Amino acid sequence: MNKNNISIIILAAGKGSRMKSPTAKVLHSISGKPMLYHIIKVSQEISNDITVVIAHQKEKVQEAMQSHFENINFCVQDAENFPGTGGAMKNIAPKNEKVLVLNGDMPLITAEALDGFLNTDADIIMSIFDLQNPDGYGRVIIEENQVQRIVEQKDASAQELKVSTVNAGIYAFSKTVIEKYIPLLTNENAQKEYYLTDVISMARKDGLNISPLLVDEANFKGVNSKKDLSDSEMIMQDKIKTAWMNAGVIMQLPSTIYIEEGVTFEGECIIENGCRITGDTLISNSHIKASSVIEDSIVKSSDVGPLAHLRPASYIEDTHIGNFVEVKKSSLKGVKAGHLSYIGDSQVDEGTNIGAGVITCNYDGINKYKTIIGKNVFIGSDSQIVAPVQIEDDVMIAAGTTVTSGQVKSGSLAISRVKLRTIKDFYYKFFNKK
Repeated sequence: MNKNNISIIILAAGKGSRMKSPTAKVLHSISGKPMLYHIIKVSQEISNDITVVIAHQKEKVQEAMQSHFENINFCVQDAENFPGTGGAMKNIAPKNEKVLVLNGDMPLITAEALDGFLNTDADIIMSIFDLQNPDGYGRVIIEENQVQRIVEQKDASAQELKVSTVNAGIYAFSKTVIEKYIPLLTNENAQKEYYLTDVISMARKDGLNISPLLVDEANFKGVNSKKDLSDSEMIMQDKIKTAWMNAGVIMQLPSTIYIEEGVTFEGECIIENGCRITGDTLISNSHIKASSVIEDSIVKSSDVGPLAHLRPASYIEDTHIGNFVEVKKSSLKGVKAGHLSYIGDSQVDEGTNIGAGVITCNYDGINKYKTIIGKNVFIGSDSQIVAPVQIEDDVMIAAGTTVTSGQVKSGSLAISRVKLRTIKDFYYKFFNKK
C-alpha cells in the first residue's frame, strides 16, 4: 500500500458531554489505550500524513498522543467561532490527493475496514449502514446509488426520520473537494454549527460523484457514552483474544479473561479463566493460572498462580509463582515461591526456595531498598527480609527469622527466634476456669 496516496484527518475536538466525565472523550481507554490511540495506530498503517484536530483539553490530548506516536500533525480547532465537524476542517492543508476523514471516537476501526475508501474512485465516498433503530444518527438520502444529501436528526423532517440508512461518519474526499467546499460552509442550521455533511449537498448540486459505501457497524461504532465504551471494550477484547488464540495461545473460558492491546505472547501459552493481563507484558511458553493479575511484566517458561499478582517491572523466568504470591519490580530466575509471599524490589537467583509467608520489607516509609538473594537459598516460612540486604549463595534462613543485617555469607544458617516459654495453667487462670 502506497502511504503517499492518502491523507487522514481525525476529528478529536469534541467535549463528549454524554460521557459525563472530566476526561476528554477520546482519552477514555479501550483495552488499555486511549480511544484516539487505536485510531492513529490504524491510520499509520495506510498513511504518512495524519492530522488530528483538537480543541477540548487540547494540551492533554496532544501530550497523550505524542507519548505514543511521532510525526503526527495537530490542528487546534477554533471551536468558539467555527464549531462543528465542518469547522474542524478549516485551515487544514492535506498533502495527498485523497483525504480520509475519521472520527476520534471510533476505536474499532481496522485498516481492512477502510479498504473500500482507498479502492473506490469517486469525488466523495461516504460510509453508511442500515439500522433497525436509527435514532441519534444523521439520515442519508440515496437515489440511483448516489448520495443526494445527509440530514442531521435535529434538522430532519418527519418523513426523513423514517429513513433507516444512516451516516456512519467516515468520508473520503478528493483534495479539490476539500479546498473548494470547506470555505463555503455556513452555520445556518438549528445548532448554529458548521456541518461537514453540508459538503455533500453542495457537491451534489454541482453534479459531483458521491458514492455510498456500506460498512460493518461493528468496525465503525462510535463511543458517546459509558455504555458505548463498555460495548466497544467487549468487541475489542474479542478481537484481541481471537487473534492470539488463532496464533496458538490456549485460553480457558476466554470471555472471563482481559488482555490489553500491548500484551504479547510467544510459543505455547495457557491462560486460565479470570486472568487480567495488562500493559506491555510479554508471556512466553508459560502457564498463567486462574484469577491471576499480570501488569507490565515479562514471564518466560514459568507458571503463575492461581490468584497471583505480578506488579509492573517484574521479570520471571523458569520460576514457579504460586497462589497468593505478589511480586513487584523484581527479577526471579529458577525460583520457587509457592504461596503467600511478597517479593518487592528484589533480585532472586536460581535454585532458591521462598517459603510461605515470606516478605521482603523493602519500604521504610520514606525510601525503598533492594534485596539481593543468591543461588540455592532456602528461606523458611514466615521470614522477613529487611532491605537493604544481600543473602549470598547456599544459605538457609530458618522459619520465623527476621534478617536485618546487611549481608548473610555463603554456607550460613540465619536464625532469630526468642526462646519458647510455657506458663503452666495460664489458660485456666486467665479464663477463671478450674
